Amino acid sequence: MQQHFTFNQRLSIDLPTIQKDWEALTSIEQQQILVHWETVRGKIPDRIKNIESIINRKQEELSNESDFETSCKLNHEIAELASQINELWLWFRTDQEVTLKGHF
Repeated sequence: MQQHFTFNQRLSIDLPTIQKDWEALTSIEQQQILVHWETVRGKIPDRIKNIESIINRKQEELSNESDFETSCKLNHEIAELASQINELWLWFRTDQEVTLKGHF
């Protein structure tokens, strides 16, 4: 399965990296890929929840921060985390129909 997925450090999940056309894979390989993807996909809401709690902590820090440079740094970190959430939602919405066509 490792050959069809690569761990994405930024998102902390495996992402599909299928090198062949979907039709070139055996039905067993296709099924294994789909099962693994659904397992990964099922963990995305928990990952998002975790990131949201980090954002909340950083927003609390920001509301108590008086140093401009530190405030800018916190804003940048919050924006990066929000970007990760957006990307995770995009991957989560990748449904099985798209998956079956091999559009990763």
